[in-house]
Amino acid sequence: MNLFDKAIAYLNPQAGLRRLQLRKILAAYEAGTSTRLRKFSRDKSSGNTLIKAYAPSVRDQARNLDRNHDLSRGALNVLVNNIVGPSGIGVEPQPRRKTDGSIHEDLAKQLAGLWKDWCRFPEVTQQLSWASVQRLACRTWLRDGETFAQELLGAVATLDHRTKVPYSIELLEPDMVPHDLSESGQIQGIVVNAWGQKIAYRVYKVHPGDLNVWPLTGNILTGQLKTIPAERMLHVKQSDRVGQLRGISIFASVITRLEDIKDYEESERIAAKIAASMAAYIKKGTPDLYDGGKDADGNPIARSMRFQPGMIFDDLAPGEEIGTIDTNRPNTNLQSHRDGQLRAASAGFNASYSSVSRNYNGTYSAQRQELVEQWVHYQAMTDHFISQFNQPVWERFVVMARMAGLLSAKWLAECEADSIDDALYIGQTMPWIDPQKEIASYAEAEANTYISGPEIIRKMGRNPQSTLDQQAKWVAQKKAQGIEQAAPKPTASNQPADPNQPQQTNQGATA
Repeated sequence: MNLFDKAIAYLNPQAGLRRLQLRKILAAYEAGTSTRLRKFSRDKSSGNTLIKAYAPSVRDQARNLDRNHDLSRGALNVLVNNIVGPSGIGVEPQPRRKTDGSIHEDLAKQLAGLWKDWCRFPEVTQQLSWASVQRLACRTWLRDGETFAQELLGAVATLDHRTKVPYSIELLEPDMVPHDLSESGQIQGIVVNAWGQKIAYRVYKVHPGDLNVWPLTGNILTGQLKTIPAERMLHVKQSDRVGQLRGISIFASVITRLEDIKDYEESERIAAKIAASMAAYIKKGTPDLYDGGKDADGNPIARSMRFQPGMIFDDLAPGEEIGTIDTNRPNTNLQSHRDGQLRAASAGFNASYSSVSRNYNGTYSAQRQELVEQWVHYQAMTDHFISQFNQPVWERFVVMARMAGLLSAKWLAECEADSIDDALYIGQTMPWIDPQKEIASYAEAEANTYISGPEIIRKMGRNPQSTLDQQAKWVAQKKAQGIEQAAPKPTASNQPADPNQPQQTNQGATA
């Protein structure tokens, strides 16, 4: 209490106490105070409780938007294209020698060759390439909140791997692991130990959407569940809470906004169609001016006037006039309102607004700034997807290649045991807005040893060794045909100085 408060408290203790109470109220967090005009949620449920209650319905709504809303489908395409890309996330084997830690090129090439063969038929249906598998798994993860894949190793009844390495994966939708199965030691279809570590997954043998196959008992399809050990199950999930076992759709916080955009645009389209179908009405005057347009018997005359270009209304009765219906459509504010809502929604699901809206207006600097800031989100999601999907698949692939005796024992002995499955995962790279500026920048950075040539090639989403082999082969073919190799154009770092131009010194003076 300050001196003034103490004086009031001395003269009137009740007033002094009230002043102290009000001062404490004013010092509180407004965000933590619920008022008549601003209510807030008091829900204290755990992440798993909320996921069990709402994840299936959120997933259904997200799938509906993917099916029926062009902007939502486009947003998913943008995310998948920037996380996985058209050719998938590349793998560059990096086994290292025991002697000097350098990359064992021979073993790396052998692994790359087996990997190329496996990428043709990586999954059990053998309908998808490895790039397509990644894109579908990534799309399911983002839209549904999670995706599963069972690993099938070695000899499996009725399954022909059709690859040199006996290893396949089976893609599973989230519906295959029941959300409503929570018993002792099981949480939403996942068996866990006392520390919350995953032990096994309970999985339907057939998709539960085919309800005509089995009878239902409660909410569980009895007798149609199998148990898959956790070490043979890949589970990519979108988590928002600590300890959350199942995922939630990335669209969860923006579904309402996206549905509002869809409904609003549909209403505007209908209004514009009505406006395009021009309509008119006959405005009748006061009864004393209107004789009704009756025939000789006093009956109203039936009239039909159809619009046509340049028509003249010469059949109006006394007291009548023509009026037209104006709906003021198309709405001039539609574009700005839609763009504002879409910009907010794009922030919610971590996609670039320019890419989602296909609006690329702006200067080079503005576009690059948006791309640089947005690319961090794409990289974070790519790293998450690699750690939970690509990396486990590659490591299991190497294990199965060794067990099948497809790798040279001599080369394996020359490498560090822990580095056999080491690899560099090459995701998508930030696209170039102005290729000439980007190339000049990379060339100058390499010339000043700020970055290496292989790293530049990886940033472009390519394999350095493959690029070098192709370039060497191309140069040899051009030489064989008598075509001279063009010299590279000088850049700012290697261009000779103009003797006629003054040179800048360290002190800022000219020489």
